[in-house]
Amino acid sequence: MDERLYLIDLYDIYGDLLDDKKRVYFEYYYFDNLSLGEISENLNISRNAIHKSLKIVEDKLKFYEDKLELYKKRKELNDIINKVNDKDLKQKLEDISW
Repeated sequence: MDERLYLIDLYDIYGDLLDDKKRVYFEYYYFDNLSLGEISENLNISRNAIHKSLKIVEDKLKFYEDKLELYKKRKELNDIINKVNDKDLKQKLEDISW
């Protein structure tokens, strides 16, 4: 899987565990596609500080997944849901999954 998409998926799951500043950096970089230079210019912070913070965020997201495995469990559940033929059961499973 593409590393960028994987990190975005992890952020969707674990993003609320990050502090506000790191969430802003991540969202600017991954969602708004701003470069490190653009982010540093917008926030008046060094490019290196942004880079280090993004690396910390990426490591934290991967750490959370290693410990909790919510992404893995979501993927497994979606695979099971996709194999279900009963429409009512499939809808109920989709409703309780996130």
